[in-house]
Parts: sequence; C-alpha cells; structure tokens
Amino acid sequence: MSFLITRIRSLLFMLWLYGTMAFFGILCSPLLLFPIPAAMAVIRWWAGAVLFGARWIVGVKVEFRGLEHRPDGPALIAGKHLSMLDTIAPFVVLKQPAYVLKRSLIYLPFLGWYALKTKMVAIRREDAAKALKAMVTACRARLNEERQILIFPEGTRSDIGDDPVYKPGVAALYRDLEVPCHLLATNSGQFWPGHGIDRTPGTVVFEFLPPLPAGLKRGELMAQMKEKLESASNALVAEHAR
Repeated sequence: MSFLITRIRSLLFMLWLYGTMAFFGILCSPLLLFPIPAAMAVIRWWAGAVLFGARWIVGVKVEFRGLEHRPDGPALIAGKHLSMLDTIAPFVVLKQPAYVLKRSLIYLPFLGWYALKTKMVAIRREDAAKALKAMVTACRARLNEERQILIFPEGTRSDIGDDPVYKPGVAALYRDLEVPCHLLATNSGQFWPGHGIDRTPGTVVFEFLPPLPAGLKRGELMAQMKEKLESASNALVAEHAR
C-alpha cells in the first residue's frame, strides 16, 4: 500500500514539475525579450515552485547549509551530482548562476529557451579538446559578468554509494580562470533518485563547503575536491538515513 501511495504522489509531482515548467515557460516568455535578469527571475520563480511542490506533494524538504561559504560575486562552484534537483535548487540561493551543461539541452522546449537567454555554458562533450577550450572561453566571459559558474565534475548523475570518476574539465577551468573552487555537497539522490520517478519523503540538504584556494596543482585539486565533496555528501546521507 505504501508503494502505491508513493507512486501516486510521485506521478502527481511529475505533473507539477513539468506543468509548472510549461506554465512559467509560456506565460513568462515575453520576458525573454528583456535583459538577462528578467529571464533569470523566471527560472528562480520556477525553482521555488518546484521546491514547494516537492515538499507538499512528495514530502521532500530542501535545506541549505553553509551559506556563509556561498559566493555572491564571480566564482567557480563544483557540485556533487545525484539528481535533477541539483540543477534546480541552486537557483534559489545563487544570484546569477551559469551552469556548464550538455549542448543537447538547449534544444529542449522551455528549458532551452531560458538556457540560451541566460547564457548557460553549453558544450559538446564529443568535441574533447575543442569543447574544453570553448568552455574555458565562455566561462571566463561569464566570470567577467559577475556570474557564478556551476559545474558538476562527475559529468553526469551518479548513484549514492558509487565511486565516481571526476572529469578534467573542472581542473581546466580552475587553472585557466585562476579562482578559488567553491564546493557544494548534497544527499539529493537519497529522496529524489537520479533514475526513475519515485520520490520519497525526507530532507535534501545542499551544503556549501569552505572553498579550495586558487593555485593548487591539478592532482592536489582533484584529490581534495573529490575527498571533500564525497565525504560531506556521504555524511549528509548518513545523517538522514532511516
């Protein structure tokens, strides 16, 4: 019986998730003609609506910690990636985020319109070295616009308990942009899995950690980044385990 209730609530939430995306995407589309902050506001409104629906439909509450470590100005942020929620929730607490994302996403209705307007950094992963150079150039431009660049070093969603491989793109950005690397840990996949539709009640925490200073060697950066993100994320999972 509990499985059936979970499935029904999860289906209702999926309707809410994509229904609000279409609602804000279409109703607010005239704002795409205005400067970037207008489109960013629409994304932020939608993110807030998603978090509202998550709490009251499927019982997933979202909590933010470590906001004293949250960057307000231009910054590089490396985030743990367990769930679609990781791409939504940060809009609520970051002023002007610029995500590094797959280029294919910009062709999606609604999502793609706003990604293009807000100058998200869309890359073709298959282009390898060429894509890396283009990513660095685009991210440098976003930094000059006082944006917070958010990249997921794993490249794709992982499952809780995995030992993910962190991709080199974040190291290239860190080296060439010459900025500290902020860290964002989470347990999101515990209650909003990266695969399937079922969402289960619980508290998802997004925790900003103290940043890694600029100037670290590549190997040291990657080792510290992975150790800190994985340790903090695993601690959040353990804290909220049933």
